Amino acid sequence: MGKAKRGSTLAEKILARHSGRDRVEPGELLLVDVDLTMANDVTAPIAIRSFREAGAERVVDPSRIVLVMDHFTPNKDIASAEQVRECREFAREQGISLYFENDGIAHALLPERGLVLPGQLVLGADSHTCTYGALGALATGVGSTDIAAVWVTGKAWLKVPASIKLVYEGELSPWVTAKDLILKTISDLGVDGANYKALEFSGGTISRLSVEGRMTMANMAIEAGAKAGIFEVDGKTREYLASFLPQGWEIPVPDDGAEYEEVRTYDVSSMGPVVAIPHSPGNVRPVEELSGVRIDQVVIGSCTNGRMEDLRAAAGALSGRKVAPGVRLLILPATRRIYLQALKEGLLEIFADAGATICPPSCGPCLGGHLGVLGKGERCVSTTNRNFLGRMGHPQSEIYLASPIVAAASAVLGRIAHPGEVLK
Repeated sequence: MGKAKRGSTLAEKILARHSGRDRVEPGELLLVDVDLTMANDVTAPIAIRSFREAGAERVVDPSRIVLVMDHFTPNKDIASAEQVRECREFAREQGISLYFENDGIAHALLPERGLVLPGQLVLGADSHTCTYGALGALATGVGSTDIAAVWVTGKAWLKVPASIKLVYEGELSPWVTAKDLILKTISDLGVDGANYKALEFSGGTISRLSVEGRMTMANMAIEAGAKAGIFEVDGKTREYLASFLPQGWEIPVPDDGAEYEEVRTYDVSSMGPVVAIPHSPGNVRPVEELSGVRIDQVVIGSCTNGRMEDLRAAAGALSGRKVAPGVRLLILPATRRIYLQALKEGLLEIFADAGATICPPSCGPCLGGHLGVLGKGERCVSTTNRNFLGRMGHPQSEIYLASPIVAAASAVLGRIAHPGEVLK
């Protein structure tokens, strides 16, 4: 008898479909059709110049290109204004209708607008493009020149990643969130433990997790070195995409006999809130161990934790309370629509009453861009995704990564704090 064929993972199913193959194997190099590309105000200008240097005149399909001005917008200086101008003019020249300026952060905006669907292959000139894996897409970050090549040909070369299956079981304790799950996972895998792998998230805990929470986890897959983080589509995904998913849309699922490089199982019932200490997302500690760390700034927002679920959690801890003296609290809703929804729900009033500064939707301080750059010796608790040396400003500043509920509690007490210290 012949040897039975190995089953395919979710990532392999999507790549096979986009390469015209029945099945693919980890390590294979494929020429694939790309459904969508995304570039921002930092990476798009480089792609535009590469596009022109290649002698190209017209993009192959403008409907499959998204340009999002989010990193330094509203324009913080002349240089950023020129970058945005270059992108704006290119969009007009090429007939790119999916151009967004001051509408929010790409990784929250694209799912919100229904631009990413299950089973699609999405490439972005931004490492956190992996966020879209929460919707069952294979999404990954590539270089600006790679994006330019796709603009010209509609195709890209990709190596098939091996997959690591992560299974989460058990009920989450109070104040434990998706951010805590992914920080614990990165700590366990190591920041290079999943290099060029696809992380496939599954289990009973995941099935109960909101799509917004899944986006938080997929967003930070890159922090373990992963090429992609991906979730199987379920009823919650379908509900989230209800107004966008075409009738009869084919949704890939992993085979029952799919072969994974590794399978890890987590019992989340004993987990508590955690914080990643400087200068790595993998340096994770229980929040209780850090209760004496005084802080100068708190940032709640970003493509990781700037959605409605996150803002509601933060508002719950801040309602009727004040930000500690000497602490700056910055709130950055991830998109304009989220900003408006938070306004309608009264969340922005809660934040303002507490003493927070409400910023326009932008990446802002996450990359040390603007709207909250740190000075020498300052410490910040942030809901962003990276706490690298000098990431948010001065190289002698410190960033502590946490969930919105931990960040909000810390803002109230002026030090890293467990939510239970505030919400008693």
